[in-house]
Amino acid sequence: MLLNCDLGESYGAWKMPVDSAIMALIDQANIACGFHAGDPVALKHAISLAARHKVTIGAHPSYPDLQGFGRRSMTMKHDELVACLEYQVSALSGLASLYAQRLEYVKPHGALYHDMMQNENTRDAVFQAVSGIGGGTLKIMVQAHPAYQSIKDHAQTYGLDVMFEAFADRHYEADGYLMSRHKPGAVLDEAGAVKQAKQIIHDSSIVACDGTKLTMPVDTLCVHGDTQGAVQMASAIRQIIDEKGAQ
Repeated sequence: MLLNCDLGESYGAWKMPVDSAIMALIDQANIACGFHAGDPVALKHAISLAARHKVTIGAHPSYPDLQGFGRRSMTMKHDELVACLEYQVSALSGLASLYAQRLEYVKPHGALYHDMMQNENTRDAVFQAVSGIGGGTLKIMVQAHPAYQSIKDHAQTYGLDVMFEAFADRHYEADGYLMSRHKPGAVLDEAGAVKQAKQIIHDSSIVACDGTKLTMPVDTLCVHGDTQGAVQMASAIRQIIDEKGAQ
């Protein structure tokens, strides 16, 4: 089991303070590409930190929505969305190459991530864009879900390898999707996140908000960098993963 975090999301005077502290705890850094957050200085800083700690780098592109932090759905034509993603991922890839680093995967951000999961047309545009970048070597990170096989099959039509991701710090609905951030209890506190992470790591399952047990393959666990107590969460989850690996 790997541990990932969304990073590089500072923008101008607005600072996300966790990058330096959390990078030593994770395996994968999902680095913003400038369309929901992340200015050039923040992106360079995140890439250099990842290089220093030998953390795998992934691109974290979004809808062009700085004002809404990429958490608002947008209606975009297929070709427009494909180009939007190609632009963002290529920019981060070029910046990473300056530090002798390379992108390994793409994880869409926020509303684009959720739309990709629930809308086949959006998912098709994402898969098309990712498959055409880097000579087809990039993987796609998607949400682990009970209907994972259909998503995996769709990705394979574009020659994409899939990494399935679960969220330590988010509550789930019975249908396997994340609870909306607008609902109370959608974001778990440290104790809840660590408890959920432990169940995912040991049982590949999650208990939804109504008590439904969801079972699915999980390759990587996410802690959001803007969740309160993110560093403490990541530290505790890192320990659980390492203990499981040592067994």
